[in-house]
Amino acid sequence: MAKNVTIKSTEVLSDNFFPLKSIEFEFQKSDGSVEEIKREVYQSGNGATALLYNRSSNNVILIRQFRLPAYLNDDPTGMLIETCAGLLEDNEDPANAIIREIEEETGYRVENVEKLFELYSTAGSVTERLHFFIAEYSPELRIGKGGGLTEESEDIEVLEMPFEDAYLRIETGEIRDAKTVILLQYARLNLFQEEKVFDIL
Repeated sequence: MAKNVTIKSTEVLSDNFFPLKSIEFEFQKSDGSVEEIKREVYQSGNGATALLYNRSSNNVILIRQFRLPAYLNDDPTGMLIETCAGLLEDNEDPANAIIREIEEETGYRVENVEKLFELYSTAGSVTERLHFFIAEYSPELRIGKGGGLTEESEDIEVLEMPFEDAYLRIETGEIRDAKTVILLQYARLNLFQEEKVFDIL
């Protein structure tokens, strides 16, 4: 633990899905002074997300689902286009977790995923660290219709589209989910690079 941070008190404000805690702590700043600070932190579990891509067809698979926070923030429908994702169960290996989520949400059973990096998405108030993956798919790997789990109140639409179509939706504002934009940007740089045409003078 950081030597310049001392936790003074922790109060659980809510514990329905994940604990929402009010935490008072002392923080020693770079000038040596100590400040007492109070923050509310949503202590969620860590998660994993993956972009499914197909090199031969230049397609990607995304999902669309309702997100209440987006709806409450003036999104007219609350429906977001995203990469498939899910939470890690206990101390589950992130690769195993995302392979499970891919099958539940998209119906594709992939065996191999490639880990890219880990990122905090909302470090100011949420503890979640997200593991980012890519995975190549092919039509024969589809073993179900996907759609998520009924017991988790999931109602997911599976979207297969050309990568260029998906990438354009960032510019049009149809894709506004951060993890999805990050993975599509990675795909632009590393998987589906634009062809450059040079004029010969």
